[in-house]
Amino acid sequence: MASPSNASTVRSLQPGRAAAVSVSRTEGRESSAETDGPTPNPDTGTLAALYQLPFTDRLDPASVDPELLARVPMQFARRNVLLPLRREDTEVVVAVADPRALGPLDDLRVLYGTPVRALVAPAEVVSEAINRAYDLASGNAADLMGDLDEQRLDLIATELEEPRDLLETDDEAPIIRLVNSLLFQAVKDRASDIHIEPFERTLAVRFRIDGILYDVISPPKRFQPIITSRVKIMAGLNIAEKRLPQDGRLRTKVAGKDIDVRVSVVPTAFGERVVLRLLDRSATLLGLAELGLTGRNLALVDRLIRQSHGIVLVTGPTGSGKTTTLYAALSTINSTERNIITIEDPIEYQLHGVGQIQVNPKIDLTFASGLRSILRQDPDVIMVGEIRDGETAEIAIQAALTGHLVFSTLHTNDSFSAVTRLVEMGTEPFLVSSSVIAVMAQRLVRRVCDGCRRPLADPTPEALAEIGVTVASVTGRTLYATGPGCERCKHTGYRGRTGIHELLVMDDDVRSCIMKNADAAEIRRVATAHGMPTLRDDGAGKVLAGETTIEEILRVTQDDLV
Repeated sequence: MASPSNASTVRSLQPGRAAAVSVSRTEGRESSAETDGPTPNPDTGTLAALYQLPFTDRLDPASVDPELLARVPMQFARRNVLLPLRREDTEVVVAVADPRALGPLDDLRVLYGTPVRALVAPAEVVSEAINRAYDLASGNAADLMGDLDEQRLDLIATELEEPRDLLETDDEAPIIRLVNSLLFQAVKDRASDIHIEPFERTLAVRFRIDGILYDVISPPKRFQPIITSRVKIMAGLNIAEKRLPQDGRLRTKVAGKDIDVRVSVVPTAFGERVVLRLLDRSATLLGLAELGLTGRNLALVDRLIRQSHGIVLVTGPTGSGKTTTLYAALSTINSTERNIITIEDPIEYQLHGVGQIQVNPKIDLTFASGLRSILRQDPDVIMVGEIRDGETAEIAIQAALTGHLVFSTLHTNDSFSAVTRLVEMGTEPFLVSSSVIAVMAQRLVRRVCDGCRRPLADPTPEALAEIGVTVASVTGRTLYATGPGCERCKHTGYRGRTGIHELLVMDDDVRSCIMKNADAAEIRRVATAHGMPTLRDDGAGKVLAGETTIEEILRVTQDDLV
């Protein structure tokens, strides 16, 4: 029988005559027994009705009382699928997935010293709210800097294990918590990279968000080797080697998200410089339209990726989303009728139904050697992560000429330069013209923040002319400029990114230029004379659509004018 102190809680959870529930304590453990035999597992809404408790299918993590949350370990909340929400009069309202679990509710009653009232919600809703609530309540990296001067931290990074989830760690070592907090804050701020940069007398930590680097914190210079050692330990690198560059990777969880981190360490004049590239493995793949492809480009790409053979190249600088575009293309055509095999470095997303090979230079598994092996696997579609040398280019072209559809990437500034790059690698011009069916260059531009953007009143003809737009073409349209900034965009005026694209389709005139060994400028003149839109033209369309700003298009395409 329940003690008098928790009798009100037990009574509120009894479903009339359906079952008699008792709570007892023996040596600190709780047990619950149902006197009428096993009970089936009805859905959450049925349980709420059965126990005459309120039910909701939505929870707002932002409204959770941080004082209540701070007293409950995240592990306890996750294990029991419950979340304290708020105080109402003399009671604490707790969201639960299973109101029959009386032990955890009784624990909260004792912890808070007040009656507990259950609010029933689906388990997935409670779990998501738990992750987001603890995410919001967690301190940022700057809040931890005060702890660094309070303890002796010599070599402490080598003494501890990595936590399963950064939000669950209860370790008190400031350096450990600082590195964990940097990873957590980077994920929270949607950062793609973390830069830890040593200078003569200072140490800087910066995040790359939407392609732009922002200062975050400046830890004391004396903690530089300890922070670097901690990152090396997490990535499985040699902490004793400080003279040579090292590359590694680690996987961790932040608020339930599976995060893959690539780590690069290089020696500089003032110590080792560390860059961590973050990839959210739990993120869903985007479709072609979600990447920013529209109109002509979208229709052509959708047709090109369904061809039976040929090479489709995606070009652009590092971080321009080339691999993401190829993943979107593969996802679009992926079916049981096609055998799709990829060779990548690294494998960034897992694609169901696709064979994916990881490059490993230590055992001589390169793009070229892996591509040779793929051709023996009877593939229909092949994706090569990057064409880096003439050997890989030659094998990819031979694969295209023998009836395979090949996707790959190149590092060039525009689509026209990709053709000349292949020739420079030693590929004969006639092989390039007969195998490559299209080249798409792309950039990522920041979207203007919906929360604080402001209409651009009377844009000047000079500003419009820079992106190739006339005053007449903006009549009746609303162009936008960045606003004063808000919490949503971290006071930058921009939030998120979209792509701008330049699609060069190989027609007879372009092939003729390639056969004559023409340079990129000549190929550009021929293609644009036939109405092909350039990167800046596509960017102008994004400005007219109200997605980005004139300044952003000029920033990203400034090197693409001839």
